[in-house]
Amino acid sequence: MLYYLFDYINKNFNPPGFDIFRYLTFRSALAAITALFLALYLGPKIIRVLEKHQIGEVEKVDAPKSHRSKAGTPTMGGLILIASLIIPVLLWSDIKNIYIVLVLAGTVFLGGVGFLDDYLKVIKKLPNGLIARYKLLGQIIIGLAVGSVIYFSPQFEGINTLTTIPFLKNVNLDLSYLYIPSVIFIVTATSNAVNLTDGLDGLAVGISIIVMLTLAVMSYVSGNAIYANYLDIIYLPGSGELTVFIAALIGASLGFLWFNSYPASIFMGDTGSLALGGAFGILAVLIKKELFIPILGGVFFLETLSVIIQRVYFKYTKKKYGQGKRVFKMAPIHHHFELKGWAEPKIVTRFYIVAIILAIISLASFKIR
Repeated sequence: MLYYLFDYINKNFNPPGFDIFRYLTFRSALAAITALFLALYLGPKIIRVLEKHQIGEVEKVDAPKSHRSKAGTPTMGGLILIASLIIPVLLWSDIKNIYIVLVLAGTVFLGGVGFLDDYLKVIKKLPNGLIARYKLLGQIIIGLAVGSVIYFSPQFEGINTLTTIPFLKNVNLDLSYLYIPSVIFIVTATSNAVNLTDGLDGLAVGISIIVMLTLAVMSYVSGNAIYANYLDIIYLPGSGELTVFIAALIGASLGFLWFNSYPASIFMGDTGSLALGGAFGILAVLIKKELFIPILGGVFFLETLSVIIQRVYFKYTKKKYGQGKRVFKMAPIHHHFELKGWAEPKIVTRFYIVAIILAIISLASFKIR
């Protein structure tokens, strides 16, 4: 909203200094700062409300025994993230921009699906929360909506079904009629992947910050004709505005990490993890970097893969030998390292390091082609 106000003042009265509000970098900085302070302000208030109503994490049977002490810690902390994200985006971004509309609506919608799941688990005491097929339906709906808008919108004509292939120069993959199903798969996969990663204090949100910083750079250069031409990537007019959204999400995530770092005062729950994962997938889709997801989101990918390997191998060995065997001590893989004796902060820090390396590789791929 303030973006339009300052733009109106600048165009009609041209006061000194107001021209700065046109710049993406300045508005992104304002969005990040606004979101950070909102999260730091709202965090203690939301934590107190959750504690007052005894809305806490239930004891998980599929986690190491050391996690039993975490039972009762306030959850649904994704409310801090979403509230701290929406306001700065509305204040500092061009909310008429189609990229902003899609990613903000998708993130909030998936946060709502996660909230419903948390509500049913924690407040209504349903052990499994939202039935899996209903959660999947929510993910499919938003994937279908995003994919359909991109596929049919005139703004994306000529590039609607294209995606950049990492490490190859001037080579794009045309997904054609498989585009919408691909978007549905991506949004579903990324939202679930971040959800699986959210098992240690500060792990999912910290890695998301690293991923978002990289996506901010990608969004900025994709929306800049000069940089896009220099790097030989798909030029996406208007996509630079996503930088403001991402900056707000980073600020909100940093504020949440203040309370979620070890030992956590609050957990994000599905409210936060589905929203963060959905934002990751939608952003990758919008800037035509879908094939970067296994690289940039390599930690999320590894966490998901570890669960798949564990389940497939267990079922296979049980069918063949009558008794199921496991590849990992426990999945997702961060629990495997816990049972190997690694301290929780050490696992989180080392996963951060891996995520930073993967982010550097993703950015380097723009030139190493």
